Amino acid sequence: MRIFDPHIHMTSRTTDDYQAMYDAGVRAVVEPSFWLGQPRTSPESFFDYFDALLGWEPFRAAQYGIAHHCALALNPKEANDPRCAPVLGALPRYLVKDSVVAVGEIGYDSMTPAEDHALAAQLQLAADHGLPALVHTPHRDKLAGLRRTLDAVRESALPVERVLLDHLNETTVKEAADSGAWLGFSIYPDTKMDEDRMVAVLKDHGADRVLVNSAADWGRSDPLMTRRVGDAMLAAGFDEDQVDQVLWRNPVAFYGLSGRLRLDPPGDVGPLHEGNSILRGGE
Repeated sequence: MRIFDPHIHMTSRTTDDYQAMYDAGVRAVVEPSFWLGQPRTSPESFFDYFDALLGWEPFRAAQYGIAHHCALALNPKEANDPRCAPVLGALPRYLVKDSVVAVGEIGYDSMTPAEDHALAAQLQLAADHGLPALVHTPHRDKLAGLRRTLDAVRESALPVERVLLDHLNETTVKEAADSGAWLGFSIYPDTKMDEDRMVAVLKDHGADRVLVNSAADWGRSDPLMTRRVGDAMLAAGFDEDQVDQVLWRNPVAFYGLSGRLRLDPPGDVGPLHEGNSILRGGE
């Protein structure tokens, strides 16, 4: 089973997770930029973070045979903090980097005017740079949030067919599918979706334009949730081709819209990144 996790926050995970993911079949990931759990106090902290997603994290993933790409953005939660607003002006110099395959995560958290502004600006940046967009639908008031998101997309220069609506569930999947956007589902312990609910959605709606991710981060999460979905699909009677469509071909097709996706196994990247190693102690 080959797996492409299209939304995972590896900067929050250990190297042991990379090994476990590889053993489970994960060969590629996209890491969208997100809130770190506490407020950033200046734009410069974003820039250091972006640099890590462009350099250190791909190096770390390559040590375990996993291709790493990223999506960069001012995330919805921190779009409300005036200290972070200058990030929008700095994004264009990052969005031209080869390993950036989308603008994201963008979207809504609390559905404020500041979030409206940041979403509209970043949808325009995606259109300007020929990139698709990974859009975070809010965890509260999900259906209202989805509708407000779709209104913003339809008012933008970015075609809805180049948008991945993430964190969907049973209440939002139909309207999201009817919009023509790509459909993202986060499989996450205790919150969001689980593998059995995901299988039920796939039975009802099919596998077209569906992407499944672990969204693993610093909270209680599991970077092997994609594999759990694949196993649950097989147990429910889906065939291997359908599993491959959901866990590999669909994310390849969506992020391939960027023209930058590189899925060859990482070559010999050497033991050091800018003089630093993932090793500690002796050889």
